[in-house]
Amino acid sequence: MNAVITVLGKDTVGILAKVATECAAVDVNILEVTQSVLQGMFAMIMFVDITNCSVPFSRLVDTLTDKGEEMGVKIHVMHEDIFNAMHKI
Repeated sequence: MNAVITVLGKDTVGILAKVATECAAVDVNILEVTQSVLQGMFAMIMFVDITNCSVPFSRLVDTLTDKGEEMGVKIHVMHEDIFNAMHKI
């Protein structure tokens, strides 16, 4: 099972590292990542494998949401099935 994590906010040092650390702490594997900084705004999309996640998906969402608030960015986590259903024509 996979999920999509998006991060948006003012660019600061260590955003990618902090999100990656939270993922690693619960055995979420980062498969792909893309990031950009546009006029001081940070944007990142991560595609992650949640197959071996050591916590329920809802807890992963809450943990990353809380981490985003702590960092001053918005972190959104969406299960791949929901993502695909939303973007299917």
